[in-house]
Amino acid sequence: MIAHLAGEVLSSAGDHIIVDVGGVGLRVYATAEFCRQVTRAQRVSLHTHLVVREDSLTLYGFETDEERELFLLLLGVNGVGPRSALAVLSSLSPDVIRRAVLAEQGEIFTRVPGIGKKTGQAIVIHLQGKIKGDLEMLGGADTDVDTQVLEALTSLGYSIVEGQAALQSIPRDTPQDVEMRLRLALQYFSG
Repeated sequence: MIAHLAGEVLSSAGDHIIVDVGGVGLRVYATAEFCRQVTRAQRVSLHTHLVVREDSLTLYGFETDEERELFLLLLGVNGVGPRSALAVLSSLSPDVIRRAVLAEQGEIFTRVPGIGKKTGQAIVIHLQGKIKGDLEMLGGADTDVDTQVLEALTSLGYSIVEGQAALQSIPRDTPQDVEMRLRLALQYFSG
């Protein structure tokens, strides 16, 4: 099993990179954000998981061991394969995933392309007890207002990860008003 690799990026595509490891180019599937950030000739170090199928060997890479562990947990969910698990990690940060599971908000996962309501609930049920943490420590659950703000941001073309980052930038003492919170979230992108 290949658990880690380090090498130089030869090329990058939307869902994978080619990494030169000792003269061998390995195709490594990674999150969309990671694939966008890396540049040719950049040295990378990835935590990996090798998926062995009858007709293929597919390598998935992650910046942190935490992301790899979440990927492995997601693979345990009925109906979630490696591509869907990677899509979840591409769309939602580890903190958002933990918060959604701890707050039992399966609808958060339905924002990921290819994940429906049943699968979202299955993810929450499967990960409960396996995700460590405290909702207070993670900043509490998304409120209905924050959910509306996030939906507005994604409808404007921002990714869920960008929307979550903007929501986290809003001061905690801000009133639970959709317009005000949306205005502050949009200021995050302009400043």
